[in-house]
Amino acid sequence: MSEPNIKREGFSSGLAVFFATLGSAVGLGNIWKFPYLTGANGGGAFLLIYFICIVCVGVPVMVSEFYIGRRTRKNAVGSFKVLTGNPGTPWKGIGLMGVAAAYLIMFFYSDVAGWVYFYCFKAFTGQLAGITKDAVGPMFGQVIGAGTAGQPLSAATLSPLVWQVIVMTVVGTILSMGVRGGIERITKTLMPLLFLLIIICDIRALTLPGAGKGIDFLFHVDFSKITAPVILSALGLAFFKLSLGMGTMITYGSYFTDDNHMIQTAGKVAASDTLVSMLAGLAIFPTVFSFGMEPSAGPGLLFMTIPLVFNQMPFGGILLACFFLLTCFAATTAMLSLVEVPIAYFVEELKVSRVKATVFNCVLIALVGITATLSVDSSSYLGQYKFFGKGFFDLYDYLSSNIILPLGGLCIALFVGYCNKKEDIADELSNHGTLANAATVDAYRFIIRFVSPALLILVFLNSVGILKF
Repeated sequence: MSEPNIKREGFSSGLAVFFATLGSAVGLGNIWKFPYLTGANGGGAFLLIYFICIVCVGVPVMVSEFYIGRRTRKNAVGSFKVLTGNPGTPWKGIGLMGVAAAYLIMFFYSDVAGWVYFYCFKAFTGQLAGITKDAVGPMFGQVIGAGTAGQPLSAATLSPLVWQVIVMTVVGTILSMGVRGGIERITKTLMPLLFLLIIICDIRALTLPGAGKGIDFLFHVDFSKITAPVILSALGLAFFKLSLGMGTMITYGSYFTDDNHMIQTAGKVAASDTLVSMLAGLAIFPTVFSFGMEPSAGPGLLFMTIPLVFNQMPFGGILLACFFLLTCFAATTAMLSLVEVPIAYFVEELKVSRVKATVFNCVLIALVGITATLSVDSSSYLGQYKFFGKGFFDLYDYLSSNIILPLGGLCIALFVGYCNKKEDIADELSNHGTLANAATVDAYRFIIRFVSPALLILVFLNSVGILKF
């Protein structure tokens, strides 16, 4: 191994490490998807299965990515070159898959984040005040429907593209400031604010008449709903919710402080990420049930039902603005970690300046992302173009979530478990012997060598449709 300790920019403290890593894990899925899946699949019983999956897959793979990053102080591709001592090692393909996954996710995620920014703007300018059921549908259609197939694009239908550009401009501006001046400063500010805003929404939601039905929906223990597909869903969710297999945790791990306890950090991030999801659920579902709305409304719950619900309560306009602001925070911090993956690759492997790498990648994502924005459904401007039966938006999602991420996570587990010396792993996880945790390291190595790969194979086979129950 060579050049493991090259001086480079990194996080300044353990607290900065925690907030940045948590910011990567927390995303739009926390606000609706995870709370809904918990309520619909057994409540407390699903949570128990999810926590087991976190222990067996989520935390071990996260620790593995931290190990790869901090051991080498390199990007997602260069780290494998250093660990193997071979610039041409085929293992660098794992890092390249991570870079590819970051691109694919951002192509469609920047579009969805644009929807959130749009609604946040509408909420703060009072344009959602008093909105009716007849108006929420057309407004949502306005933000997702960039043009109609066979019709020329007009100024009115370009709104989603404009918001996507705004999103990438915000992300690019933050990332151009560097690791400490950009990522660290923003995540250390936004993550505490996110917790504060979500607690404010929780307090109001839990004091509404009939809020108990929402709490029961989330936490009622029903083991009868725990089936094989539900277990696989929890397993996949535990992996994907923590931003694993896409190079983000390798990249962030390379910025860690030397004294950071990586196993504890992974555990804290996993627990805090789950807490954010549950707090989001406590803000949404008691409110939804209190006003007799449908909890299984999918994305419409966030963009159509929530504005209607908040408008029916005192100070609803303020709470609605707070809710969409915290959703913006979650989307932004998640995107920072995703775009940082190719930026770090460009800076270290291709020797491009950080500012140029940031501008190039943000422009590239915005340009290619247009194809996703214009193909949200079959009626969209590019909706008629299908690849393997999927439009651009769904194709980017499928390739990243169903193929690259589980395959990348599996390869990371195998690489760390079988291609790295036990002594090197113990040295790094114990901070060069300063942490006496030999039993913990042994348990981690057993899980990452045998348990995690087996479960990730199941996730991959289920994701691509080979394994069905």
